[in-house]
Amino acid sequence: MTKKKIAKTNAIRLLEQKKVPFQSIAYESEGAIDGVSVAKKIGHPVDHVFKTLVTTAGAGKMYVFVIPVEAELDLKTAARVAGEKKVEMLPLKDLLGTTGYVRGGCSPIGMKKLFPTFIDKSAENLDYIIVSGGKIGLQIQLAPMDLANAVDADFASVTKK
Repeated sequence: MTKKKIAKTNAIRLLEQKKVPFQSIAYESEGAIDGVSVAKKIGHPVDHVFKTLVTTAGAGKMYVFVIPVEAELDLKTAARVAGEKKVEMLPLKDLLGTTGYVRGGCSPIGMKKLFPTFIDKSAENLDYIIVSGGKIGLQIQLAPMDLANAVDADFASVTKK
């Protein structure tokens, strides 16, 4: 049986360029699926799988939040952490043009621009987390600190309790 070659995404290229240790995990998918389903498909605990959310605080002010797939972003807390009065979710129609990624395949790594990024504090003490690899059907497993260093992220509690 031959191993399917995984196409390199911007996320994978950036991690290789920065010599960040990671493991790519491919899975079959007909389109975007929720993160809990991704965790089941790849056989990892759901608390290790994180989603990438892009918010805006107005023209040209984007913020990226990496949170557990079962959690919900607290927009008020997210705004405070980002130093803004208010943030809202980036409209889906603007996601590809802003980040270079599609819904369900949005990675915090390798976006068109490096936006201020915050990883939920719940990731800080995990031995690894899994985030999108930059396309539907591809995930990346890496140490939370390695992700933070790769995208110059801070850890902060940003989910609803």
